[in-house]
Amino acid sequence: MFRKAIPVWAVILTLLVVGAFTAAAIVYWKGTIYNYEITLAAGGANASTTFVYGSWPALDDANFYAQTLQSLIDQKTTFIEADLSTMKLRFYKDGAIADEVPILSKGRPGSWWETPAGLYKVIVKTPSDYSRMAGVYSPWALDFQGNFLIHGWPYYPDGTPVGSTYSGGCIRLSTSDAKALYAMVPVGTPVLVSSDAFTPDGFQEQPATVPIAARSYFAADLKSNYVLASKDSNEVLPIASLTKLMTALVGVEYVNIERTITITPDMIVKTSVPRLKVGRAYSLYDLLQPLLKESSNEAAVAISHFLGPQYFVQLMNAQAASIGMTDTHFTDVTGSDWSDVSTAHDLFLLAQYLYDNRSFILEMTTNTTTPNVYGPSAFPSLQNFNVFADDPDFVGGKVGLNGAASGTILSVFNIPFTFATDTTATVTTPAVAAAAASTTATTTASTTATIPAIPTSTPITATSTAPAPAATATGIVASTTRPIMFVILGSENYETDANTFLDWIKATYR
Repeated sequence: MFRKAIPVWAVILTLLVVGAFTAAAIVYWKGTIYNYEITLAAGGANASTTFVYGSWPALDDANFYAQTLQSLIDQKTTFIEADLSTMKLRFYKDGAIADEVPILSKGRPGSWWETPAGLYKVIVKTPSDYSRMAGVYSPWALDFQGNFLIHGWPYYPDGTPVGSTYSGGCIRLSTSDAKALYAMVPVGTPVLVSSDAFTPDGFQEQPATVPIAARSYFAADLKSNYVLASKDSNEVLPIASLTKLMTALVGVEYVNIERTITITPDMIVKTSVPRLKVGRAYSLYDLLQPLLKESSNEAAVAISHFLGPQYFVQLMNAQAASIGMTDTHFTDVTGSDWSDVSTAHDLFLLAQYLYDNRSFILEMTTNTTTPNVYGPSAFPSLQNFNVFADDPDFVGGKVGLNGAASGTILSVFNIPFTFATDTTATVTTPAVAAAAASTTATTTASTTATIPAIPTSTPITATSTAPAPAATATGIVASTTRPIMFVILGSENYETDANTFLDWIKATYR
């Protein structure tokens, strides 16, 4: 049989056409799966912005969560609801409950797999998801963001199920329930997650003036929202490498801990201690350590390449907005850019979010050597530039320095307090304000759901400036340990100012 030879140019042209079509299909698929438009309206004026699926702390507010859930139902949306307070998972088909099953376990608080309240969506379905670090398979897994999964009962490679006390993370169902859900849920399905709402515990401290000359500062109790001290805390200022706390947060919320990235020459940038090697692969966990301990710019840039630097910065700004950091804006992932700005008050909200939902990020900034399942460090000789890294009361934090910001520092401590139980203080609680009048989200199926106004809250402020109560002959003295954060911006000597601030807190309230 005679076969006519196909010219080389025709083969190349065909490959180019097929490649272009494939690329276009991938771009279209990625756009429809990962992005949708949101419209925020406030004060009668309409403004459009791009909303990114992810954690949404406003959903910790029970009323707002209920309104959001009802809005999705009213709009006949198909979605998953994971109620981590009642430990129930519901699948809604066109706004009606199609299935309800118990949640058997959830991510341990403070771990990588703790799932914050938020509006997510299923991005990958895997019949059996394997974790290299845990050494187990999770059947019928629905990956709805980074390290977050809905899955069945995990089992070892030999098929043996893990024990009932196994502390695996994410949202675990029975294997039969997970399989049924897997069959019903398409990729792109929204996932609405609720968690235990934050409730101030009512403990009261009484603020006074701090003897430091920094441009701005703020100190508050992370559990009660009570403000100890504040100076120009709403002034927008450069924050230098405090930016890297948000870089770490976005990394752990959108990138799986086990993913690796190979270092390329464009990731090698000016940094404090050069460590990354071109051609070598590092996991996200590897890179977080120099990022948070040595303030590595290289590590920050490498982490951003997991998702693409430009998109990563977009996620940083979206995350800040979801936390309520209304006066914060990022333009790069390192903090080297002078236009990375925030306020001391906004940084309190970031510290509170980390403390409540991602405490392991704070822990990684200390010199605590807590055993973990992530394996040995790829950088065994790291330095730690954080001022209080060896202080046993130090929960975590970050320092920063550049020409525009001068010195910056954010620190969280567990501080013992002594107080007289028969002494009271008067406080005022500002009203909760609405950040937006309405929110409209379009899902991948081109449906539209109207989300209610996002609530935000202002920390409690004290009306008294009296010193803390002291022990008396007749008063009953008690003690407790409080999670206290302080942030200092625009300091000529952040280390001295930070030590002065900490000494002041301990002297005033102990």
